[in-house]
Amino acid sequence: MHLRDVISKYGILFALIVLILVAGILSPAFLKIQNIINIFWQISYIGIIAIGMTFIMIGGGIDLSVGSFMALMGALAIQTVNALGDTVGSVILSILITIAVGALLGAGSGFLVAKGRIPPFVVTLGAMAIYRSLVLNFANGGVYMSRSTKYSSIGMMRILELPVPMIVFLIYVIIASIILERTKFGRYVYAIGANETAALYSAINVDKIRIATYVIGGISVSISAILISSMMGSVSSSSTGNGFELDAIAAAVIGGTSLSGGKGKIVGTFLGALVLGVINNMLVMLNVAVYLQGLVKGLIIISAVFLQNVRRSE
Repeated sequence: MHLRDVISKYGILFALIVLILVAGILSPAFLKIQNIINIFWQISYIGIIAIGMTFIMIGGGIDLSVGSFMALMGALAIQTVNALGDTVGSVILSILITIAVGALLGAGSGFLVAKGRIPPFVVTLGAMAIYRSLVLNFANGGVYMSRSTKYSSIGMMRILELPVPMIVFLIYVIIASIILERTKFGRYVYAIGANETAALYSAINVDKIRIATYVIGGISVSISAILISSMMGSVSSSSTGNGFELDAIAAAVIGGTSLSGGKGKIVGTFLGALVLGVINNMLVMLNVAVYLQGLVKGLIIISAVFLQNVRRSE
């Protein structure tokens, strides 16, 4: 294997290693175990959403609604727990309801894309406005945990000194990787993203598979919403989830997922989320203005897409 092929295949891993080394040199505190765990903790919420986004993008779609979607699901989870009471059964039921509603809303977006033949950009842009409007009206400024300490403890819980969101993220990465790369469904997702016409002629139910990717996206958003709302104990109807769509797309694209579909890996998205987390952490440690983080993410997305186009043209 030539050096160029190695760099092309493992470029994201090399980039991550270089970033970690640079961050460790610029700030020795960066390499402390607790800081590394904190990075994993911080990227877990975006990372889980990015996994769902990866399925959607590989299948040839996009979802711009995930930030507003997450705020709505977080508000739903908290309000449901508040209504049902502070019991383990109530918390479990609230989680199941939130995931079910998330899957249903994801299926709705997928149905409009697949059956309605509406471009994913238009459907999810409209959904973004609808979800944010609903949570603003539903939450009336914000939703706060008023009754359940059991639900609030989920997001802050640790198992073997590792935060629960981090553990859920890592398990989700493994499960999603198996589904995407080891199952017939995963092969079909790649097929419709690479060439929808060829997939149709191969007797693949393109509409069904595409809707399923949006269902996975909805479930991913709901899981992230449950984790972040339980950690915060509240949801801001105006600010929760803002910019999450950019971060989720950035993690997927940095990890090698193609915006035109048919290409990508869950492990790549995992590494892409880590790259974003390391950069954000490094900028904070170097006292770089928080408002410039969006600039960095934007440049990274443009660079990643540019490099994908260069490789495709070679």
